[in-house]
Amino acid sequence: MARPLSPRPLPPALLLLLPLLLRAGDHLPTEGRLMNSCIQARRKCQADPTCNATYHYLNSCASSISTSSPAEEPSVPEDCMEAAQQLRNSSLMSCTCHRRMKNQATCLDIYWTVRPARSLGDYELDVSPYEDTVTRKPWKMNLSKLNMLKPDSDLCLKFAMLCTLNDKCDRLRKAYGEACSGSRCQRHTCQRQLRSFFEKASEPHAQGLLLCPCAPTNQGCGQRRRNTIAPSCSLPSEAPNCLELWHICVSDPLCRSRLADFQTHCHPMDILGTCATEQSKCLRAYMGLIGTAMTPNFVSNVNASVALSCTCRGSGNLQEECERLEESFSRNSCLMEAIAAKMHFHSQLFSQDWTASTFSMMERQNKNPALRPQPWVPSLLSCTLTLILLLSLW
Repeated sequence: MARPLSPRPLPPALLLLLPLLLRAGDHLPTEGRLMNSCIQARRKCQADPTCNATYHYLNSCASSISTSSPAEEPSVPEDCMEAAQQLRNSSLMSCTCHRRMKNQATCLDIYWTVRPARSLGDYELDVSPYEDTVTRKPWKMNLSKLNMLKPDSDLCLKFAMLCTLNDKCDRLRKAYGEACSGSRCQRHTCQRQLRSFFEKASEPHAQGLLLCPCAPTNQGCGQRRRNTIAPSCSLPSEAPNCLELWHICVSDPLCRSRLADFQTHCHPMDILGTCATEQSKCLRAYMGLIGTAMTPNFVSNVNASVALSCTCRGSGNLQEECERLEESFSRNSCLMEAIAAKMHFHSQLFSQDWTASTFSMMERQNKNPALRPQPWVPSLLSCTLTLILLLSLW
C-alpha cells in the first residue's frame, strides 16, 4: 500500500517573501483605519460612567433648545454648553462619519449631540463630520455609445443618455423621477430619493447630469440642467426666508452635516478668495446638499449661477446674517470656480475621441495625491509574480 505523500516544506526563499506579501495588504482601507467612527467613540464613552452621564445630559439638551422664529437667535442653555466642555478631551470630540456608512444617521446624531447648535453668526465655524476616503479606481465612460444621438445634441442630453445606458444610474434616476413627478408629489419622499441618487450613483454620472455645460443661447439645455433636481417638487413653491431654512437645517443632523461639509470645503479663507480645499471636495459637498432643506439650484436657463431658493425679506435685526448666508451660495467664488472648471472639463470630453477622453479623465484624477497609485500596488504585483514563479519551480 502506497504511503501518503507528506507535505513538502516551503522553500526558504518563499518563506522570506511571506511577510512582504502580508504587509502589502495592510494599506487596503478599512473603517477602522480610515476614521475614528463616532459609533466607536460612543461605545468608549459608555464604558466611562462620567462620560456616559454627560452624554445623556447633552442628548436631553437637544430637545430643550428653543425653536425660535427666523428673526431670532436660537437659545442654548448655559448648562448644556458647560456639559459639552466636559467632553472636550473625549474621543467623541474628534470622531468622524462617512457618507456611505451603514449607520450614518446614528453616527451623525452622536457627532452633533456633543456639539450644541451654534448661533447664526458662528455657523460657519462648524466642522464637517465627514472623513474623506480614497477612491483608487479612475472612472471612465464609453462615449462611443452616444453615436445614436444627433451630432448637434446638447451636452446635457448626452450626459442624460450616458446615465440611461448605465443600469445603476438609470435605476436611481427613475426612482427620484417617479417620486418627484405628478401633482401630488411628497417633498420629503422626493428629497430622500434625490439624496439616494447623489449618494449612490457614480460621481461621473451624477456630476455629468448636474454640471453639464450649456451655451448661453441654448435655453433648452439650460432648462434641462435646472430640472435635473426636479425643482417643482424638491423645492418650496414660494421662497421662504433663508433663516427659516437654516433653522430647519441645523435641527436635522443630516442637513447640518451637509451644510458644515459645504462650509468646510467651499468657504473662501481670506479676502483674496483663497479656497479651503480642492475643487473636487467642494463639488462633492455641494452635491451633498441636494435633497436637504438647503438644496441649491441654478437660478436661470442662461448661466451657471446657483443660489438657495429663499429670500431675506422679513429678517428683522438679522438681515445682515441672512444675506451672508444667502451669499455663501450665490456669491461663493470657490463654488463658482469649481463648477466652471468641471463644466469646462465636461465640454472637453466631447471634443476628442473616446480613447482620448478616457485617458483624459484618468490623468485628471491622478493629479490628486490621494488618487495616485499607492506604493504597495507594484510591490504586491511583483511579489505575486515571484510567488507564482517559485511555486512553478518547487
